[in-house]
Amino acid sequence: MVIDRTQIKTELLERIHGRFPELEHHEFRGDEMFTVAAEKLVEVMRYLKEACGFDMLLCVSAVDHLGEEPRFEVHYTITQAETGVNLLVRVPAPGETPSVPSLVPVWRSANWLEREQFDLMGVNFEGHPDLRRIMMWEDYPYHPLRKDFPVAGVETETPGVAFTEKAPTHGAPFTTAPGGRTAAEREPRSRS
Repeated sequence: MVIDRTQIKTELLERIHGRFPELEHHEFRGDEMFTVAAEKLVEVMRYLKEACGFDMLLCVSAVDHLGEEPRFEVHYTITQAETGVNLLVRVPAPGETPSVPSLVPVWRSANWLEREQFDLMGVNFEGHPDLRRIMMWEDYPYHPLRKDFPVAGVETETPGVAFTEKAPTHGAPFTTAPGGRTAAEREPRSRS
């Protein structure tokens, strides 16, 4: 059986626009994207799952637009497993302490995906059943994937608990030396 993804996408877009005409829609290189206000997120995502057949949450990520407002966006990639049709849902999250509703009540798989974004980007997911850090230690005051976090890391004051030198990227493979040489020569391990 041949799946006509173009026809499926067309029908889905009509259904979504019919139910939520206020949603901002973009298409880029065949990828369909909707921008949803945080207060409508759970309602929209539940509709996409139950009425439109998007049965899998693939990814939760966040973007830091440092110097712009809203500073953050949370991105959700969902798919129809049977057809392979994907949809990106973007949610603006303004301020220094961004917050959006948790999607754990809609997709259980959101649990660890949201915790990762909480830990590394500082996004709060309201109503999450167990929102705590999973990569950095609990009292670590920074969010390492934010654009204002220094690439070389920061000094910490927690000896015996964590790094006492610059952390977490000190000496990492992506901390390269500047210069006009090849990428392999700029890589720290090549200098040892």
